[in-house]
Amino acid sequence: MKKAILTFEERHFFRTVYNAAFANPFSDLREKLDIKIAGLFPSVSRRKSKDLCIKEVDRRIKDLERQGRADINAFHDEDRKIITIVFLFDIFHKFRDSFDLLIKNQIKAQDTSIRVPFAQKAMQMLHAKGFEDKSILHYFALSYQLRRAFYFISSSLVGSSPCMKTLKKHLWYNVFTYNIDHYNQFLWNKMEDFSTLLLGETGTGKGTAAKAVGRSGYIPFDEKKQCFTQSFTRAFSSLNLSQYPESLLESELFGHTKGAFTGAVDDYQGVFDRCSPHGSILLDEIGEIPNHVQIKLLRVLQERSFSPVGTHETSRFNGRVIAATNRPKNDIIDGKVFRDDFYYRLCSDIIEVPPLRTRIMEKPSELDDLLDFTIQKMTGTHSEKLILKVKRIIDRRLGKDYQWPGNVRELEQCVRSVLLRRDYNGKQKDRTKNLSLAQELIQGIIDQNILVSSLVSGYCRLLYDNAGTYEKVAKLTGLDRRTIKKHIINFKKEK
Repeated sequence: MKKAILTFEERHFFRTVYNAAFANPFSDLREKLDIKIAGLFPSVSRRKSKDLCIKEVDRRIKDLERQGRADINAFHDEDRKIITIVFLFDIFHKFRDSFDLLIKNQIKAQDTSIRVPFAQKAMQMLHAKGFEDKSILHYFALSYQLRRAFYFISSSLVGSSPCMKTLKKHLWYNVFTYNIDHYNQFLWNKMEDFSTLLLGETGTGKGTAAKAVGRSGYIPFDEKKQCFTQSFTRAFSSLNLSQYPESLLESELFGHTKGAFTGAVDDYQGVFDRCSPHGSILLDEIGEIPNHVQIKLLRVLQERSFSPVGTHETSRFNGRVIAATNRPKNDIIDGKVFRDDFYYRLCSDIIEVPPLRTRIMEKPSELDDLLDFTIQKMTGTHSEKLILKVKRIIDRRLGKDYQWPGNVRELEQCVRSVLLRRDYNGKQKDRTKNLSLAQELIQGIIDQNILVSSLVSGYCRLLYDNAGTYEKVAKLTGLDRRTIKKHIINFKKEK
């Protein structure tokens, strides 16, 4: 085949598309690149810029087709590298809606992997662009993984506050690493070695975040059956470790043999045995497990092996471990929760899920978005009337400064309570404490009898009660972490 060369202008345009393909879809960078590709002004909506970006890429590729240059084998070196990703980007977005429908249909079908009606057409398009059969199967499976990750992270984690944007970006990196190209070359089939620890208060949505990651793993495509080798609904399982007494915890994790202990009348498969090869397990409330169980879990993380209770026979675990706890991050880092060896093996990645009060403080309209999402989930329909009704009850009964100690889980209960009996009281003692501190500071300003040091210390304390960490208070105030910590300690002494 006669070699082709991209013009300077083509190379500049397609290089931008190449960068967009590798950019985190939840990042500001991706939005800027989409706008640049579409040739629009920054004021254009994100959805419009993305749609026009895809259309412009399609138009440019059609130009290559008319010129007989729409084949990766027509290019060499850097041009081939760029054009390969451009073709993948284009074909992926042509089937974006088809992948979304497949995801929804698979959720309905649950554990039975369903046929992919558009697979043959997509693969024919890849073949026409010069891709080899083996790479076509891989890229099709990778495309499905990319779309699932975007679908579950964007649809299940509602909110666009700065801390939620950070969370979504972090979850995407947890699935694909910071560099999708490196992931594609080296890690797509080795992610089980990267365990994750999710931190956050009770009710913040750690389980939802874990499920988004767990359902987004790489699943090979079976060309003969025209379906993926397993349903992603089987790829995620969870176990709340705090609900089992210590005597049964090891059995639930590792399984047991018949007669291993009183009551073990049959062999039993633990959660590690039940996990699919392409799956992930959420070990919730992992901060509550005793030392000897940590040692056995360490073996699973390091050697990928374990032994059921009552036998020395070894079984292999091929999945990925995601753990979650509501224990404070400082306690974990200081060694108050985990053994050091277990901590260092467990925490390949630490992701913090923000509390609801921080999300609302950063972006008040996030409460409206969450109410809309919650009401739609409960009623099956969008209703401005119900959103306003619930909002009025919250404002009247709780006030705009309510701290939501139960986080998103409490908000869901609030909506249920309002829909049932048009009322919700919340935890008033937390609200009163924070309101009294705020009123105390305001009164000191009005009376002009409060010291500046007391005002700053009190304000830092108020922010700390809301944000939960010195780092977040430092970010909000513009002060450094040590200064924040000193102010809060001084405030406690003064009290």
